[in-house]
Amino acid sequence: MPTLEQAIATFGVTVDEHLDRQAEIPVLSGLQFQGDVAVVPVNRDPARTPVPETGVPIVRGQAEANTHLLVATGKAFFTPERFGGGLVLGVLTVAEDATAYLAHPEHAFTGIAPGTYELRRQREQADQARLVAD
Repeated sequence: MPTLEQAIATFGVTVDEHLDRQAEIPVLSGLQFQGDVAVVPVNRDPARTPVPETGVPIVRGQAEANTHLLVATGKAFFTPERFGGGLVLGVLTVAEDATAYLAHPEHAFTGIAPGTYELRRQREQADQARLVAD
């Protein structure tokens, strides 16, 4: 598992200073969350659009800050799909010898193992259902 320091050097994404640079980033194949973004394993057609070296912004924060950025080492693919009332953001497929990461300034990095996933927003029930604001 890479450390936070290694991921920052690899992808050029900075994270908050108080986060431990020597912490290892777990790489998971099950359900996981990073703030208001969920990574849900699915059994469906794989994504076909390569994730570029510069990454793919999945959810942009206000004023372009706090963006959840999808990056990868090796071959990973992301196809944007918007349905389910905006809850589904797209399909991610990570090749067998690759790892994808969600990067975020406050949440650091989340590692995603090979497989196919839907990336989704979370919603919460307040006076009415709404997307979770991160």
